[in-house]
Amino acid sequence: MTTLQDRPNTALVIVDVQNRVVASTHERDAVVANIGSLVSKARAENVPVVWVQQFDDVLVKGTEPWQVVPELSPEDADQHIDKAWADSFEETELETVLAGLGVGRLIVTGAQTDECIRSTLHGALVRGYDTILVSDAHTTEDLSEWGAPPPDKVIAHTNLYWDGHKAPGRVAGTVETKNVSFG
Repeated sequence: MTTLQDRPNTALVIVDVQNRVVASTHERDAVVANIGSLVSKARAENVPVVWVQQFDDVLVKGTEPWQVVPELSPEDADQHIDKAWADSFEETELETVLAGLGVGRLIVTGAQTDECIRSTLHGALVRGYDTILVSDAHTTEDLSEWGAPPPDKVIAHTNLYWDGHKAPGRVAGTVETKNVSFG
């Protein structure tokens, strides 16, 4: 269980599923569809949905590359976090928002697996959150030209090590979209 006191709730966190970020990612359409089904399920169960969006010189707030992909529709009632760093907690209001919602358990999805997803997973766990990665709802682009493994291997490796990850008093792990439980 989470090490955060009086934080029994769960939130769905969607990291950087933005037009430019996921334009050429591995199995983009399947991952976006899985995230969409999770958003629908979370809303049906009154689980907070948190949209995290990277901004920088290329991903300028309000521009088309910065926007969440058109297949997904953030609602006004959802939470929105802008970030400048890979870890969604770093210099953002994410912790404040989650504390206000009584959230101690995160279900994490999004992109890029090898940077923002990994950083956010670790950032959450070290801050005391139970942190579950949806194994078929995160993706990355092919960076093998620069020495990285192919994207399917990056995703598989991240799922492998996060499924076995441990920390005192906290739960980490992976789950497929079809088996996600927000309870």
